[in-house]
Amino acid sequence: MRRPLPFTAPALLAPMEGVTEPCFRDLVLARNPPTHLGGAFTEFVRVVDHPVPRTVLRRHLGPSARPTPFGPPSIDPQSFGPRPIGLQLMGSDPAAIEASAANAADLDVAVLDLNFGCPARGALSTCAGSALLRTPARVTDLVRAAVRGVDGRVPVTAKIRAGYDDDRGLEDVAKAAADGGASMLTVHCRTRAEGYRDDAVDWRRIERAVRAVSIPVCGNGGVETHADIERMRSRTGATFVMIGRGALRDPWIFGGGSADADSARAFLLEYFDTLVLRGQFAPAGALDRCKQLVRVFRAGNIVEEQGGPKAWLAEVDPVRFRARLVDPAPAPSATGVVGAK
Repeated sequence: MRRPLPFTAPALLAPMEGVTEPCFRDLVLARNPPTHLGGAFTEFVRVVDHPVPRTVLRRHLGPSARPTPFGPPSIDPQSFGPRPIGLQLMGSDPAAIEASAANAADLDVAVLDLNFGCPARGALSTCAGSALLRTPARVTDLVRAAVRGVDGRVPVTAKIRAGYDDDRGLEDVAKAAADGGASMLTVHCRTRAEGYRDDAVDWRRIERAVRAVSIPVCGNGGVETHADIERMRSRTGATFVMIGRGALRDPWIFGGGSADADSARAFLLEYFDTLVLRGQFAPAGALDRCKQLVRVFRAGNIVEEQGGPKAWLAEVDPVRFRARLVDPAPAPSATGVVGAK
């Protein structure tokens, strides 16, 4: 019997490697109420040939399941009430997936998700992620293993791409995940070969998956604005919409509001400070993470107004980078006159 899904709204924050660690997730959750953002997912936890220990899984979950003691109250992810955090696993060994899923259920995770979509070379080299799209029977086996591991305590979901080199096998993979006992199927609308190309977005593939299975489908890919959330649902029949890069550009995309410059600066400042305060990164590491976000961040127009991404990415001093967020005024020149050359 499939467990019910715990999400509080149709829009979900996607799992993104190197991005949706606890600090970023908590900041996004703290700015979007449950009626706008229904849940979030961890970046994938790699499962090789042995179970992932509970300590590692707990680290990926972070403090989001309870009020956080770090930083000011504005970054408390529970400021709007609790939200489900899905834990994503990626691997190809059924026994290791089953045991890791059991460990996750012991931690009382809200959702256990399996990654069948990662196109990275590291995943492909170990026959994990999107490599498994070529063998639907193995998708069924892995979903079934996770369902056995959680033993009815947690809903198991699966995330796939539209295909490996092409989308001809989409329905077969979708049915394979459902046959394994998945409670929800997320479909990224590009194939592995198409990567993240903007010209490859094809929501018709999500609609095909909706028609192929009886479980709820979550659409993913090509959501650039708040209006796209309902547009995808109405065009494809998807129950949920998972937002990845759109949330990096604008963490307020879930509710449709526009952040002003002060709010946008506060987001980046709290991101930098929280990474350091929680001990996840030294200031130099926090700088690298923030610069990664600044490449696409468009909220409040602050990046463009302060020289564009290149000016931010050129900064190598964490103190000066943080100062940009505290005081947006241009730094004085050697003459002491702002803007002088």
